[in-house]
Amino acid sequence: MIVHASHILVRHQYEAEDILTKLRGGDSFEELARKWSMCSSAKVGGDLGPAPSHRFHEDFLDAYLLLKSGEVSKTPVRTPFGFHILLRHSD
Repeated sequence: MIVHASHILVRHQYEAEDILTKLRGGDSFEELARKWSMCSSAKVGGDLGPAPSHRFHEDFLDAYLLLKSGEVSKTPVRTPFGFHILLRHSD
């Protein structure tokens, strides 16, 4: 299966929750990713591009699969890398 997601990766849960609040207030996912994400994908708005599902941590993938196309995760997703906010792209 091919996964196409964007994410914002931060070290702490409180940071992820603050970003979710900004998203709910209408801030741009891409701009928030550029400003706050500690992943190298930040420079492209958090876009991880299409990739095989086996490249993703199990918790990341489980949360991704619960999202509808275009939907952002409602809660932070914790992996060994930190806390993620996910955006599922069109299938």
